[in-house]
Amino acid sequence: MEDLFANIKNQAPLADRMRPETLDDFVGQKHIVGEGKLLRRAIMTDSLQSSIFFGPPGTGKTTLANIVAKTTGANFVKINAVSSGVKELREIISRAESDLKLHNKPTYLLLDECHRWSKAQSDGLLPALESGIIRFIGSTTENPMISMTGAIVSRCRLFQFYPLTAEDIELVINNACKDPNRGYGKLNVSIDNEAMNTFIAMSNGDVRNALNALELAVMTTEPDGGKVHITREIASESAQRKVIACDEQLFYDMLSAFCKSLRGGDSDAALAWFARLITAGCDPRIIARRLIAHASEDIGLANPQAMVQAVAAAQSVEFIGLPEARLSLVQAIIFLCESPKSNSVVCALDDAFADAEGKIFEPVPIHLRDTSFYGAKKLGHGQGYKYPHNYPAHWVKQQYMPTELIGKRYYKPSDQGQEAKIKENHEKRNLLRD
Repeated sequence: MEDLFANIKNQAPLADRMRPETLDDFVGQKHIVGEGKLLRRAIMTDSLQSSIFFGPPGTGKTTLANIVAKTTGANFVKINAVSSGVKELREIISRAESDLKLHNKPTYLLLDECHRWSKAQSDGLLPALESGIIRFIGSTTENPMISMTGAIVSRCRLFQFYPLTAEDIELVINNACKDPNRGYGKLNVSIDNEAMNTFIAMSNGDVRNALNALELAVMTTEPDGGKVHITREIASESAQRKVIACDEQLFYDMLSAFCKSLRGGDSDAALAWFARLITAGCDPRIIARRLIAHASEDIGLANPQAMVQAVAAAQSVEFIGLPEARLSLVQAIIFLCESPKSNSVVCALDDAFADAEGKIFEPVPIHLRDTSFYGAKKLGHGQGYKYPHNYPAHWVKQQYMPTELIGKRYYKPSDQGQEAKIKENHEKRNLLRD
């Protein structure tokens, strides 16, 4: 029977075989499990209370929870949010309550993918959390503040996990190559520096991806002179395309960074975020829509051509699609970043709508009213209206503003780019109005 289980374990993926079993073997997340850190102290003293581990895949959330299971003297139950139900949860709580009363033994409940739990399941756990019957450990790739029930989150300590560093990934790969029992220590594996850099880059901080790539590289490479030599070419084929694990929160964070880079006029930063978004699978039409919005919001009449470039890029996305449309999008991104900036359009919009929603409307001035229907003249509509084209410069002083807003200024042109000339003309007309 022992041989059977040993054989099953040997057939497990390398990432599973190399999973650390103690805190000393755990790699990464020094900000929470480094020497003297709160989470490390809580685990070592078996005093960890309800917690939620959240962060990208392959950063050690489940591994650390398993270390808690091996370290604690409490009961430890592991379930998955996708496959578990309210009935199973009630049974776990019942057993936990019995163990606590009879043996003074608490129970940890590890819930993988905890953001997928329904409200009914969350509500079922809440009384057990509040009374201390259950010590909850949730593991999720989503931001729990957004994806989980607030009542659960408020009763848990949140620990955020970050992608592993290049040094962490390299250490894990080297450990896997040297370990004679769980890894490839008996195969004499050597990895070129370029191959190691490829594994690190393609993993994108996900240790599971790095070990999966290493496993494929080793298992498909014929030994040469008793040595398995991994080159950059082998590593590239094994790792294939770089994986960006992009949950909803990360997507909006990157999109926010992209928009702020546009507003800040940093072409290089905007292109970097654009490339990451597209690599992560972002719909290019989302990028195109943001470019159109920013063309008015952050540039406006300081450079009216920005709108032309943005709309043309959006049309390119619809007409030719990716990958060719990336060129048009990049051209528009650079154009918007390098254009003079002005937020006068969005300020004018906000002010005008604030007054439209917050003020009582006076009647439309008589000279501005509609004259297209029969009997309009008898009502006095249009009386006193001055036709601007009959006057010098095709402009004449008269009231256009709603009566209750006379003297209000919405559009305040900046002195940036082409808007500087608009400002000059605007100021002349304002003098005449006054």
